[in-house]
Amino acid sequence: MPQKKIALQIIEEALKELESPKGTLLTAIQKIQRASGIVNDVKKRLWCLIQLGDPIYTTPLEELIQFLIEDTDTNSKKYADGLKEHMDKLEKLGLDYEFHYSNEELRVKQNESGGGYRNIGFIEQRYSDLVRLKDGNDGTFYKTNLLSHINFVKKKAHEIASDLFNTLKFSGTVSNCFDLMRLEVDDKLLDLNPVIAEQLMQAFKSISSSKEEEWSQALTTCRRLLENIADELYPASTEKFNGRSVGQAQYINRIWAYMDSTITSETNKELSKAHVNFLGAWLENINKLSHKGVHAEVEKIEAVKAVFHTYLALADLLNFLKPSNNSSSKINLNTATLDEMESLLNVTRTVAKEIVRARVKEGKLDLEILSKIPGVGSKTLSTIEELFEL
Repeated sequence: MPQKKIALQIIEEALKELESPKGTLLTAIQKIQRASGIVNDVKKRLWCLIQLGDPIYTTPLEELIQFLIEDTDTNSKKYADGLKEHMDKLEKLGLDYEFHYSNEELRVKQNESGGGYRNIGFIEQRYSDLVRLKDGNDGTFYKTNLLSHINFVKKKAHEIASDLFNTLKFSGTVSNCFDLMRLEVDDKLLDLNPVIAEQLMQAFKSISSSKEEEWSQALTTCRRLLENIADELYPASTEKFNGRSVGQAQYINRIWAYMDSTITSETNKELSKAHVNFLGAWLENINKLSHKGVHAEVEKIEAVKAVFHTYLALADLLNFLKPSNNSSSKINLNTATLDEMESLLNVTRTVAKEIVRARVKEGKLDLEILSKIPGVGSKTLSTIEELFEL
């Protein structure tokens, strides 16, 4: 059984112990310690060891409490130096102030009548004995204080166990789902327009950076990418579409026009439109902030949201791209570059340029036009038929 699955099973058992009236806090913490050890969560494991009374950690914590009780002049240099010395010692052991010995935890643990830093199993037993004997105390331990200690530890143990459970149960789920969607969008964009696809992939890379300028660049890229998508799917026109302007600046309208002409389901259409409309408006507002020179206000989370929203909107949009009827992997000679012609046809640069000139002049190439181009003989024509589309 995989280690993660074993840890999850153990932490589920720990939660049952904590939530059952018959469960014991000692057993629950032992299970949390074991599970956190399996997944190498040192922070949680050390907290468990403290509750189990491990002297490596409880002794210096007791020394800290004693120091705080004895030295009350909190404004003196001696106090500051002493506190630092104790905290440095605890830090070297891997203990974190907020997590392992917060003010609240120190207040609970400093009470000797509540059990102090003894093993939580011992504290549970002393409380049970007092309940059974119907005594309020035994001269050292008081039932009320023991119960307060147990309740505090149980509450924190439940928080730790729940957090560990959620981490084990759901870690990677959202990111894995997003990665699947991201890869699908990247793949479809690469088919549609490799340049746009690369822009989006670069934006995704930028949000992992620690540099503010790269976050701003990711935001700008997302806006430009939508414009480029609009150019690709629905080129600008002076004629209106369903009463809406679809000029160069109206890129959101042009994406809407594409969806109107492509998506048959009204429900799907409205959902996709809503997402694209939201994204466009949101990016415009962010863009206005940038133009006002407040780049510092464009935090990383805004860049992350922009990239994620862009992927989600494109997932809707690209899902309705009509599949190409052309299954050929051949390059179309009417869109081929000079380099592609020169290398694949094994012709000179001069001949490749003549082919381009003929393409511009005629609007579209065919074998008859090609046969009239100087330098294009029967062998070249055969190669064109074999390697290129017309």
